[in-house]
Amino acid sequence: MNTEFAGKTALVTGASRGIGAATAVALARRGVARLVLHYNSHRPGAESIAAEVRAAGAAADLIEADLSEVSGIHALAGALEGTAFDIVVNNAGSLVRRTRLAEFDDALWDRVMNVNVRSVYFLCQAVAPAMAARGSGVIVNLASIAARNGGGLGATVYAAAKAAIVAMTKGLAKELAPQGIRVNAVSPGTVDNYFHEQFSTRQILDSVIAMTPAGRLATNEDIADTIVFLCSDAARYIHGQTIEVNGGMLAP
Repeated sequence: MNTEFAGKTALVTGASRGIGAATAVALARRGVARLVLHYNSHRPGAESIAAEVRAAGAAADLIEADLSEVSGIHALAGALEGTAFDIVVNNAGSLVRRTRLAEFDDALWDRVMNVNVRSVYFLCQAVAPAMAARGSGVIVNLASIAARNGGGLGATVYAAAKAAIVAMTKGLAKELAPQGIRVNAVSPGTVDNYFHEQFSTRQILDSVIAMTPAGRLATNEDIADTIVFLCSDAARYIHGQTIEVNGGMLAP
């Protein structure tokens, strides 16, 4: 087992499946001592990932919160305040549902922005003081290729939310770097996972594959490995960057 992260404590939001689940397992296998796994509604998935994390030798704690609601964001932030996290991965996010301009309403706007943007900012606010007190810490936020291309039909607000993550990552990196905290983002292309089972058709996914130089969709592990790299000492001088992981889809 790689023990690069031995003794460290990590938080992964949206860890019950997909990229978050793969990231939690990857961190445990690299030696993280304790993982706090956030989930919303998929308790069986969270418990399954916790079991994998424990099998890899790490402690695992589950914490439930609906980050599409302001009350859920502040409840989670309050629960985490003061915990000495070494690594925080702000992975939780959702398109919620594909909705075009004419049908979009205030309630849906709030849900999309809460889970994808507000939660990231206020969770960073909650965990940064303990990191700053120790003079070290890593935060990785999840953006999306949608931030660069505007997303598919009905995903405009989600794309805008992920573009906000890119800007927020730069701003927080500037603010927190002097305190020893590195902030970066990972921007996945289209991933073959539950997210796209919900929000994309097979026709959409096949068209993406046809336009991708690598000739396939990403896996959860492809994205998780990049997140783990950004958490590692190999990325010690990387601040405020958004790493695009899309199989060449956005290659110049």
